[in-house]
Amino acid sequence: MRSLVIALALALAVPAAAQQPADPLIRENTTQKISDHVYVIPDNSVPLVPNVGIVVGAKATLVIDTGLGARNGQTVLKEVAKVSKNKELYLVTTHFHPEHDLGAQPFPPETKMIRSKDQQADIAEFGLQMAKMFSERSPLTAELLKGAEFRKADISFDKEHDLDLGGVTVRIVAMGPNHTRGDTAVLVSPDGVLFSGDVAMIPLPAFASPYSRISQWLISLDQFEAMKPVRIVPSHGPITDTTAIAAYRSYLKTVRDRTTALKKQGQSLDQAVATVTSELAAQYPDKGRVTGAVRAAYAEAP
Repeated sequence: MRSLVIALALALAVPAAAQQPADPLIRENTTQKISDHVYVIPDNSVPLVPNVGIVVGAKATLVIDTGLGARNGQTVLKEVAKVSKNKELYLVTTHFHPEHDLGAQPFPPETKMIRSKDQQADIAEFGLQMAKMFSERSPLTAELLKGAEFRKADISFDKEHDLDLGGVTVRIVAMGPNHTRGDTAVLVSPDGVLFSGDVAMIPLPAFASPYSRISQWLISLDQFEAMKPVRIVPSHGPITDTTAIAAYRSYLKTVRDRTTALKKQGQSLDQAVATVTSELAAQYPDKGRVTGAVRAAYAEAP
């Protein structure tokens, strides 16, 4: 199991910086209003920091992702207080990885934690193993994650959950096994803003779960496109638009089709990985992520 945790940690959405990575801290006083109801605390492309969403309605506020550990969660709450006076607070995370989920503890007790059943299954199976791996990266990550625990769900859903914040409706969707088994997307309907998690970003997709499937990922991209978002806020990296959906679809189909052809020709998994990573190196130089996609494609290929 430890080898699996190592693989998951290495396959996270943001590649580690080459030298002296910035501290994984959410920055105060950087919150941006991007639509009538939506604010974002940007990650500034810092590894292990997510883009945090704040959706403000007339009667309630929804926070999307928490940062790594209680210290970051407290920073998020400070930023929430600057843009919302609502006492009713909801929290959802795009997936269970530590930098998205393990800053939930300092949120007030009356906060309603929303989780899909798939996300709960990820927590039940993998628990804090990745957090333990992260804690070995630096003294600061160890400090941030000290005593961290997953917050229990107050609202559990299967496929979709609609949330009325007062004047703004939020659609929370379980996307199936993509980056993780419990990927969760959030569509702020009237604003056309989609929080896509790791399912559509500018960096290449990371196959970070034994449950990840290219076939499901392509279905998820179709779902995103049908939502007709105007802006896409990914888990990590710059805010984007539907071009990220198109780019992911093109990449995944390219890997799927070439890997399937090589398997039919009799190439082994290792041979297919070597062939595809070499052929795509110029266009997609992130060999680690291409390798993950090829392995997923090979497993699904007839």
